[in-house]
Amino acid sequence: MNKKIKIGLVQYSPVWEDKTASEDKIKNLLGNNDEFDLLVFPEMTLTGFTMHSEKFAESFEDETFTFFSKLSRSSKSAIMYGFIEKGKKKNFNTLVHLNNQGKVINTYRKIHPFSYAKEDKSFGKGKNPIVTKVKGLKIGLSICYDLRFPELYRLYAKEKVDCIIDIANWPDTRIEHWQSLLKARAIENQCYVVGVNRVGNDPKLHYSGFSSVFDPMGKEIVAVENEEKIIEVEINKSYVDEVRKKLPFLNDMRLI
Repeated sequence: MNKKIKIGLVQYSPVWEDKTASEDKIKNLLGNNDEFDLLVFPEMTLTGFTMHSEKFAESFEDETFTFFSKLSRSSKSAIMYGFIEKGKKKNFNTLVHLNNQGKVINTYRKIHPFSYAKEDKSFGKGKNPIVTKVKGLKIGLSICYDLRFPELYRLYAKEKVDCIIDIANWPDTRIEHWQSLLKARAIENQCYVVGVNRVGNDPKLHYSGFSSVFDPMGKEIVAVENEEKIIEVEINKSYVDEVRKKLPFLNDMRLI
């Protein structure tokens, strides 16, 4: 059984509040790249981190889903992307997992809206951790500011996930926190952690990317700064199993 999957971290600069222009950038960036088992895009992939949730909220029949569903089929890759999900009372900052046939496998609603930027005024709070699978690899989902709340990731550790994914619009002024927290989440939960951040500028902030992958021992596999590119990495489930067997620290959790 093949326990390795090939992931593409799509680090790019979305065109502010312009979905169509952002789609064009993504198509140009992907070009004729090699096939990936999974492509992962930043938070609010096509709009940037906008608080205009009413203006850009969509259902699963609208533009963003249609674009990524078609992209997953043409690239033959599973895809994880972010968008503003239209809700009944409040809209949500949501991560969507599509399979390589463009079908929705899971959705994760951001549990911790970024109150410092008043995200909690424009978006509802998600309630549920979500574990999904890509080719047998168990993956815990999260978005940006979630990274500061380790209790979410401990719940994923209890589920024995092999990998945690965090999609983000994390500004360069606190990029050291991003790198340190990704590494900490990998070490404490003995799994791969994949962080996909944007680059470029929005009307208020600059983003330097530093999309990164850390292995179950906290070793940095890759980190890319200030570059629009697809970062290729391989995740090996067997190594997660090996680390947890050799160092069975998760068995000693008591408070979660």
